[in-house]
Amino acid sequence: MRLFAASLATETNTFSPIPTSLRNFEEAFRVRPGEHPEDAKLCTAPLVVARTRAAQEGFELVEGSCSWAEPSGTLNAADYEAMRDEILAELKAAMPVDGVLLGLHGAMVAYGYDDCEGDLLERVRAIVGEDCVIGVELDPHCHLTEKRVSLADVIILFKEYPHIDFMPRAEELVSLVLRTIRGEIRPRPSLYDCRTIAFFPTTREPTKGFVAKMKALEGEGPVLSVSLGHGFPHADVPNMGTRVLVYTDDAKAEGDALAEQLGREVIAMREAVSPQVMTIEEAFDEAAATAGEGPVIVAEPSDNAGGGATSDNTISLHALLATKGLKAAVGPIWDAGAVRFAEAAGVGATLDMRIGGKASAASGTPVDARVTVTGLAKDVFQSFGDAKAPVGDVAALTIATEGGSVTAVVNSHRTQALGREVFESVGVDLSALDIVVVKSAQHFHAAYAPLARGVLYAETAGCSTQDYKSHPFSRVERPLWPLDDVTDGRRVI
Repeated sequence: MRLFAASLATETNTFSPIPTSLRNFEEAFRVRPGEHPEDAKLCTAPLVVARTRAAQEGFELVEGSCSWAEPSGTLNAADYEAMRDEILAELKAAMPVDGVLLGLHGAMVAYGYDDCEGDLLERVRAIVGEDCVIGVELDPHCHLTEKRVSLADVIILFKEYPHIDFMPRAEELVSLVLRTIRGEIRPRPSLYDCRTIAFFPTTREPTKGFVAKMKALEGEGPVLSVSLGHGFPHADVPNMGTRVLVYTDDAKAEGDALAEQLGREVIAMREAVSPQVMTIEEAFDEAAATAGEGPVIVAEPSDNAGGGATSDNTISLHALLATKGLKAAVGPIWDAGAVRFAEAAGVGATLDMRIGGKASAASGTPVDARVTVTGLAKDVFQSFGDAKAPVGDVAALTIATEGGSVTAVVNSHRTQALGREVFESVGVDLSALDIVVVKSAQHFHAAYAPLARGVLYAETAGCSTQDYKSHPFSRVERPLWPLDDVTDGRRVI
């Protein structure tokens, strides 16, 4: 048996002011065949799992290129085509193969390509033929288009948000692909469209219970796999929205019924999962009311680099500087220039500095302040499940306030807050603070929530807003809740 594995992934926010090109991939993660490290990245788990399983089970694995870019704006078409064609050439050279494993994100958009993953799968299928088994792992913030579901044999999505389960889901994918190749199962997809945009954090109910239900259903009767595609709400493409994907072992009617049942449950709970977002001032007032009892984590989804935002918006920093008698920190703020200035000055130096507010009009006005450089770190990585994600060089800039202080943590590699290394690498003691603002929507939760006395979500400004009605959608298929008053879903496959 011979398998081929590769990865091409990013999450495209079509409202982001940051263009995406090959350089973004080269700065984040890009390796050629045979160069992938032992540990998996978010979208390369199928390759890493297959590498282990090949050694254990005796099949041959041919490794292709793997590329990932931090979420940002629409991808340059020529660069997408070059990376796509690189993988296709590697696949052609590997032929014949019995199976193909692809680690994708599922929300990549390039100029001229609304469905990059569907385009890639179409070309892969043309090379390998109908008898080859194609397996795909996707992030739940994907566009579950009919095209890609029709072209792949098995698609598995992460179930958790934050995405701490990409390795277990890759294990499931590889197992199902191998079983299909061996003729033990015949996966049949059922896809239900909930006609919904919503936010589904799995750290709390009702989504937490829904994830448990999906897991319990798998292996029951003919059910092979159940996935909830949350959808990526910051992309103006036709197939954006929440969908339920069920695979059964050659039991299409049962799969259709289950997908519709689960889809209707999702529709019923969408009001409950919709973000309860405060203003940043409301969040700080609530945190200040119980100051001295440990930190309150305030998430800033609007400026979440993990959703394509610039991560240099200054609204939360300005608001923190206006608070009195509190110790606080905010980060990561993307400002490579400020990092360079801090490195030149050195730890302990006090100087006037301009922070943030550089990338676009939505970044706000820069903060001009007298800062003390209280920490510096080079080439920092933060933990995210089983993976390590780059933060770049980091500086802690502490500003005195009336009766307290605010530390702005600035970094050179645009990224969201995932692990606590963002702050701890530059000596910030999170447990000693009253407020910690993290530029993230939900992925921070696994690392930060255990040390917090509360977690709040606050709206500021940026292209990752949770006020979905504020996006100027023009190409999404309507009606779509909450943009429209729609109560019914539909089966699409």
